[in-house]
Amino acid sequence: MAATNLGSTGAAAPAREATRGRKPAPAAEAYCASGACVPGATEPAQSGAAHVTEPVAYDAILLAGFGGPEGQDDVIPFLRNVTSGRGIPDERLEEVAHHYRHFGGVSPINQQNRELKAALEAELARRGVELPVIWGNRNWDPYLNDALNDANERGFTKLIAIATSAYSSYSSCRQYREDFADALADTGLAETVQIDKVRQFFDHPGFVQPFIEGVRDGLAELERRVPGLDRTNGVEVLFATHSIPSTDAAKSGPAERGFGEGGAYAAQHRAVAEVVMREAGAGDVPWQLVYQSRSGPPSMPWLEPDINDAIAELPAAGRKAVVIVPLGFVSDHMEVLWDLDNEALETCREYELEAVRVPTPGTHPAYVAGLVDLVLERVDGTPTEERPAMTELGPWYDVCRPGCCENVRLGFRPALAGIAP
Repeated sequence: MAATNLGSTGAAAPAREATRGRKPAPAAEAYCASGACVPGATEPAQSGAAHVTEPVAYDAILLAGFGGPEGQDDVIPFLRNVTSGRGIPDERLEEVAHHYRHFGGVSPINQQNRELKAALEAELARRGVELPVIWGNRNWDPYLNDALNDANERGFTKLIAIATSAYSSYSSCRQYREDFADALADTGLAETVQIDKVRQFFDHPGFVQPFIEGVRDGLAELERRVPGLDRTNGVEVLFATHSIPSTDAAKSGPAERGFGEGGAYAAQHRAVAEVVMREAGAGDVPWQLVYQSRSGPPSMPWLEPDINDAIAELPAAGRKAVVIVPLGFVSDHMEVLWDLDNEALETCREYELEAVRVPTPGTHPAYVAGLVDLVLERVDGTPTEERPAMTELGPWYDVCRPGCCENVRLGFRPALAGIAP
């Protein structure tokens, strides 16, 4: 999920901007009936097994990003793409645009994905894995349509996708899968190109390890800054992630798992936070899961507490210092730079709290290696019991289950890499 406060969320050409938010009606034969098979998948995944343990000879990796503007003239067209179909006027979009304009109209997310692509290519080459990486975005150049056309021109018909989002929810998983379906329909490649997707990697060691190191280093830094700091009472670790509507959160993950309030989305974050604290040797340090970047009318409940509200309550509990962990994010994109490095750290200063914000995974070697491991799980057909997962919730599904991560407002649309609801 990426940088706006408007939703679970070069200038675009007018034609692309006009079609970005439409809901295409792909030919019925391109998609399977409810529960019958997995649409657009390679043969081993079509039956809908939760974990696909038959090897697949993929042609390429599809790195799927959110996208972001790369200049002042791009900002409003980009935000129109992100909020397409919601009727939000440009005046309202401009309220969010100032976050981007503060940084020259450039979101860091595209450059971060360029760097991640290069890091993946280097790790693949180091291991002798001959899989090219094709990058496409949901909301800005290069678009997913462009990536699929590129794949088709190069003769690649079996793609394994990595979405730059680790957790289960509509915005962080299903919306990517819907956009894969849209892109196949838009490009006319639904009968030619097949797309599988690696499992959600919230508890894969490669994703978790950078946060373990960050918490360990963050606590050590605060102990240097605040002599005599009491770890058991004087400091608190805040694990921050994007807030989403409570109704959408409740629908995240398969209903039969019974995750309760907050759904799989909240449960996954809590489980990973527990692992991070334990592995960082910080079991004696207080922590909580907090949320950021909420939007929508006040009448609509979103996941809480907001990080700034949580910070405001810490002095009364005796806290002198805070470690902020951007647990829900894979890189330092706009929501991290603005909502955490700007707003949350300003709130810490207001309440006279020493604060450290730890890094996101970015291109950390463990994270990059972990993403390659996730691809090779599907290439090799790794048995479920041999797949690493640091919480009891995983390893997560290769093929999303029926009804998983419904958009409560819009309902279900065609989506790849999952069983049709």
